[in-house]
Amino acid sequence: MPFYRMLCIATHVGEYKYIRELVRQTATHVLNNGGVVREIKYLGTLTLPQRMRRHKAVHSVGDYWTLHFDTAPRTLRTLNAIMRGDPRVIRWTVLKLADKVEDIAKEGQKARLKPGISRIIAD
Repeated sequence: MPFYRMLCIATHVGEYKYIRELVRQTATHVLNNGGVVREIKYLGTLTLPQRMRRHKAVHSVGDYWTLHFDTAPRTLRTLNAIMRGDPRVIRWTVLKLADKVEDIAKEGQKARLKPGISRIIAD
């Protein structure tokens, strides 16, 4: 399964239960379709570089978060459809980091998962 990183900008609402539900929905979709979620990182509330229009609303502030995951390309297409229709999402992009997790390790190093930790460590 390919290894991806998704960066998402969500609408900023005073209560964080909305962004928490969006992140949970996204991660659950990946897990339910046989994928693996490796890391979820909240980057904070930031002013957008320019005003962005989405779902007939103009936004100037957004909540940034990233999701690192392994999944099949078919799941990625359905995930994009979910993000496109969700009114909480302003922008998102998915980057393919590697075809295999081992491809991320530097040449001459071996990629492995440290027990109890979900991050990849290069030896």
